[in-house]
Amino acid sequence: MLNSKETILVKESTDMIKEKWNKYFMNTYAQTPVVIDRGEGSTLTDVYGKEYIDFTSGYGASSLGYNNEKLVKALQDQISKITHVSNLFFSQNMIDSGEKLIKASKMSKVFFINSGSEATELSMKIARKYSSQKYGESRGTILSLKDSFHGRTMMALMATGVDKYHKYFYPLPEGFKYTEKNNIEDFKKAVEDESICAVLMEPIQGEGGVHVLKEDYLKEVIKICHKKDILVIFDEVQCGIGRSGKLFAYNHYNLQPDIVAIAKGIGAGIPVSGVLTNEKTSKVLNPGDHGSTFGGNILAMTAISAVLDEIEAPGFYEEVEAKGKYIMDYIKKLNSDKVVEVRGKGLMIGVELNVNAPDIIDKCVEEGVLFLKTNEHVIRMLPPLVITYDEINKGLEVLKKYL
Repeated sequence: MLNSKETILVKESTDMIKEKWNKYFMNTYAQTPVVIDRGEGSTLTDVYGKEYIDFTSGYGASSLGYNNEKLVKALQDQISKITHVSNLFFSQNMIDSGEKLIKASKMSKVFFINSGSEATELSMKIARKYSSQKYGESRGTILSLKDSFHGRTMMALMATGVDKYHKYFYPLPEGFKYTEKNNIEDFKKAVEDESICAVLMEPIQGEGGVHVLKEDYLKEVIKICHKKDILVIFDEVQCGIGRSGKLFAYNHYNLQPDIVAIAKGIGAGIPVSGVLTNEKTSKVLNPGDHGSTFGGNILAMTAISAVLDEIEAPGFYEEVEAKGKYIMDYIKKLNSDKVVEVRGKGLMIGVELNVNAPDIIDKCVEEGVLFLKTNEHVIRMLPPLVITYDEINKGLEVLKKYL
C-alpha cells in the first residue's frame, strides 16, 4: 500500500498525465484515473507499482491475459522476421490461422480485417450484395435488435439499436430497422417487410446490458430466415472466441448462421478481426469488392494461431464455463438488496443493480480491482479467460464490500 505522501505524489502525477492527455487527444473516452504500465496473468500494474485485478481485459480483447508466455514468444519470433507485406502475396501465417479458424468454426471461408466495426460492416456488405444479385437493389434492409451494439463506423452505428448513438451524425445511412430482443412476434411482424436482406444479432448483447438471447427465440429466428432466404449474421465480436464457454455463443444452441463477425479476443490484444461465411455466402465477394491494407497482416495472424491453440486445448472451454458459474453463484449467494439480477454465460457477466454502478466500480478501483459498466446500473465482467480462482476470489471479496 502507498503511504499518504506517496498517494499525494501519485495523484499529482496522474493529474499531469490527464492534463497532457486532454491537450493532445480528442475527448472521446471517459478514462479511469489509472496509468497502466505492465501486466501479468490477469493482474495489471500501474506506473507507481500498484496492482489491479482485471475483470475488463480491454473490453474482452485481452483474452489470454497479459504476458502470456506462448503468445509473447510467437509474436517476438515473428516480429524479428517480418510483420507485414500486404495481400498482394501469400502468407503461410495467414494460411495457418485461416485453416485453424475454419476447422474450429466449421464455417466455409474467412476474410481478415482489423476491428469489430469493420467486421460488422463487411458482414452487412456481403449480405447486401448477396441479396442484390439474387433479388435486386430494393432488398437491402438490415434488421437488428433494439439495445444492440455493432460498432461506431457509419453502417455499424446505424445497425446499433440505440438512438443516442445516432444523434448528430446526419445524414444517416438508410436501410435499417429494429426489433425487440427475445420477442418472436415482434420479429415475425418486422420480417413481413420484403426489403429485409439480413438479420444482425449479438447472441449475448454486451453494451445493451449483458442480455443472453433465448435459445427458442434464436432457433425460431433462424427457421424463419431460412424460409425467407434472409441471411443470419451473428455478431460474436464480444461474446465469441471462448468468452461464453464455447468457441462462439451460438454453439451453445447448435445453431448455424450464414455469416459471423469476430474480433476482440481472437487477437489477444493484437488488433485483428474477421468475417466467417458459410457455403452459401462464401462466394459473394469478388476481387475488388473489398480490401484492407492491414487485414490479415502477419503479426495478427501469428496472434490468432496462438489464441486458437490455447482456447481449443482440451478442457479450456469447460474451465471458462466453470469460472463463470462460480462468479455468478458467488454474487447470487450474497443476497444483496442492491443486486437485481446476475446474468451471462461463461466469463461474460452482467450484475444489474438498483444503485449507480459507476460509484461501486470507482470504489473497487481504489482497492485495486477493475470492472466495466454498461448502462448506469450494470456492472459488466469480461476478465481474461485465463483468470485464476485466486484472482477471482480477491476481486470478488472487494466487490462484496460494496454490494
